[in-house]
Amino acid sequence: MKSIGLAIKRLCDIIVALGGIIILSPVLLVCMILIKCKLGSPIFFKQRRIGKNNKEFEMIKFRTMKDSVDKDGNLLPDEERMTKLGMTLRSLSLDELPELINILKGEMSLIGPRPLLVKYLPLYDDKQIKRHDVTPGLTGWAQVNGRNSLSWCEKFELDVWYVENWSLYLDVKIFFLTFYKVFKREGISQEGQATMEYFDGSN
Repeated sequence: MKSIGLAIKRLCDIIVALGGIIILSPVLLVCMILIKCKLGSPIFFKQRRIGKNNKEFEMIKFRTMKDSVDKDGNLLPDEERMTKLGMTLRSLSLDELPELINILKGEMSLIGPRPLLVKYLPLYDDKQIKRHDVTPGLTGWAQVNGRNSLSWCEKFELDVWYVENWSLYLDVKIFFLTFYKVFKREGISQEGQATMEYFDGSN
């Protein structure tokens, strides 16, 4: 029964992602033009992330930060590189739209735990790493329950709960709750951070 549900989930991913790219193409084009004018090239931000079964893939997003560096050539903190355009894109979750391409490729799903940095992989405990038992998502249970305002421990608890309690009904619930959260612009960043502090393996 679960295999049938997963097949339906994948079919929905393809239909919604393809439809989203077509319907939102004017929005995607405007975002690309604004980023090109305000930030220059590259328009897209690509980064290696961890997917299902701990496999790496390249996630694609719209670029929201400048590439400013210090005198030693190191990137400045996120809050110093974040732009007004970037904050707007993030608050409306428009920076995530290119991930529809990852969904079409099967690297991501519409719903699932958010794909995180490769360097976090060795830091998870035996429970936290269960979040990689499913395909990562564009949005997920943690995103509709606090997003970046949550602590890492809280995020992982919600991610693992999703993995252990997955159903098509839960995915539909998360899908519609996401629109509500985006409209309210909740949990965009952690207090005192432009986005969220890095995970260091501690609880």
